[in-house]
Amino acid sequence: MTFGGLNKRPLQKKYHGITTIFCKGCNCMISAFQANAAPAKKIKKKENGIQPNKKSNKKKRMKPLKSSMRLSSSDEEKSKAVSVLFFPHYRENWEKKPILIQRQNPDYYKGLFSTAEFDRILRNNDVQYGVNLDVTSYTNGKRETHNPPGRVLPYTLWDFYESGCSLRMLNPQAYSSTVWQVLSILQEKFGSMAGANVYLTPARTQGFAPHYDDIEAFILQLEGKYQDEIGQPIMDVVLEAGDLLYFPRGFIHQGDCLPDAHSLHLTVSSFQRNSWGDLLLKLMPAALETAMEEDVEFRKGLPLDYLQFMGVQNSEKEDPRRDKFIAHVEGLMKKLVDYAPVDAAVDQKARDFLHDCLPPVLSAEEKASSVYGAPARWGDGEALDVTVQLKGQTQIRLLGAGAARLCGDGDTVTLFYTTENSRVYHKEEPKSIEMKAEHIDAMEFLIHSYPKFVSVACLPCETVEAKMSLAELLFEKGLIHTAEPLTAE
Repeated sequence: MTFGGLNKRPLQKKYHGITTIFCKGCNCMISAFQANAAPAKKIKKKENGIQPNKKSNKKKRMKPLKSSMRLSSSDEEKSKAVSVLFFPHYRENWEKKPILIQRQNPDYYKGLFSTAEFDRILRNNDVQYGVNLDVTSYTNGKRETHNPPGRVLPYTLWDFYESGCSLRMLNPQAYSSTVWQVLSILQEKFGSMAGANVYLTPARTQGFAPHYDDIEAFILQLEGKYQDEIGQPIMDVVLEAGDLLYFPRGFIHQGDCLPDAHSLHLTVSSFQRNSWGDLLLKLMPAALETAMEEDVEFRKGLPLDYLQFMGVQNSEKEDPRRDKFIAHVEGLMKKLVDYAPVDAAVDQKARDFLHDCLPPVLSAEEKASSVYGAPARWGDGEALDVTVQLKGQTQIRLLGAGAARLCGDGDTVTLFYTTENSRVYHKEEPKSIEMKAEHIDAMEFLIHSYPKFVSVACLPCETVEAKMSLAELLFEKGLIHTAEPLTAE
C-alpha cells in the first residue's frame, strides 16, 4: 500500500490521517476468576525468574477453571482473568525472559480445552487439512507434514496419531467458545491480535524441529507431560498439566513428549508485527510524502556524480564526498521527524488490529439488551415485536472497550468495529461506518465513557435528531447495548 498526504479540513483536524490506496452463552466465568484470584498469589515467588522442576509439599492447590466460561466486561475482572490464566505481573517480564509457572495441579485448566473436545470438533465440524489442522512428525532431524487433501475424518486422523504423528489445530477459537473467550480478553489487554494453536502429541514423539517464533508465546499444558528446551542451556523443563511456560519472541525452543504420557497443550500467541519498526513502516512513507510537499530540501536533486562514489562497489573507498553524502542523509532523516503524522500512523495500526480481532464475547445480559436479543420474531404469519424505540433517557454504552475506534482516513472520519468480525481470521472484510460530522464528537464521547452507561440525551450533538440517529445506528449495527432490555412499543 502507499500513503498520501495529510488532509487539511479544519472540521476533522484531529482525525487528519494517512490516505491509504489499497492494491487491491453460558454460566458466568467471573466466579471462577474470583475464586482463583487469591490462590494465584501463591506462585508469587516463582514469577521473577526460571524455576527448577521441583515438587511442592504444599497440599493446597489452585482451583481449576470452570468448564462453562463467560468473560466479564469489567476491566478489573479482565485484568484478574489474565493473572489467573497466565501469571500475575506478567508485564514486568514481558519481552524479557522465559518464565515457568509450576502449579502442581493437573486440573487447573480443566474446562478450557481437552482431547475429548478435540474429537468432538472433528466429528461435528468441517475441519480441513492444511487450513484448520496439520499432521506432522519429526524424526532423525527431519520434519514432515502428512496432510491428505480435504476434510479431516476422525478414523483417518486417529490412525495418524497412533502411528506417532503430532496433530496441530490451527484455529481452535473458531470451534471452542472457551478458547475464543480467553483470546477475546487477551486481545483487549495486550492491544494486539491474540491467536492460538492446540498441539496433541503421542508419547515418545516430537512433532516439530527446533525453531523460534515472531510472537510472545504462552504454553498452557492441559493434559499429560511435555518436555520443552529453550536455547542452550537456558531452560530444560517438563511441563505437567496445569503448568504454564512463557517465552518471548526470538527464543529458540523445541519440545517432545515423554515416554509415559501423551501431551495436549494450548499455545497462545500475541504481539505479532507489533513492534516500533512495524509502526515506522506505516509512518515513514507518509512522513516522506509530506516532507517532499512542504520542504524544498527533500526535493533538491542528488549530486550529479553520486553513483561514482556511493553504492556497494564504492563502500570501501576513502572519499570525502562519501562522508558529505552520508551526513546530508542523516540531516534529512532528523528533519523527517517534523513531518511524521504519528497519530495517523497509529490509526493505521489500529485499523489492522480491529480487522484482526475476534468478535466480542457477550454475556446473556449484553445479548438481551442489544440488537442480538431484541424481541422481534416471526409468528402468526407476520413479523412481531419489531418496533423497539430508544428514548432520550435510555442508558447506552459500547459492547466492549475495544469494540470500536474512530480513525482518520483522508477526507473522512471512519468508525471501525469488531462486532461483525468472524472467529475465523480475516474471513470477513474490515467493518466500518463513515461518520457524519454531526456524530463525531458524540461517538468520541461514547468511546471515552466506557464502561459507564450514558443517556442518549447526554450525547454531545447539536440536535435531538442527531443524538437519536446516532444511537439508533449504533444499536442496529450491534455496537451498543442498553442498561435494561428494550421492549416492543
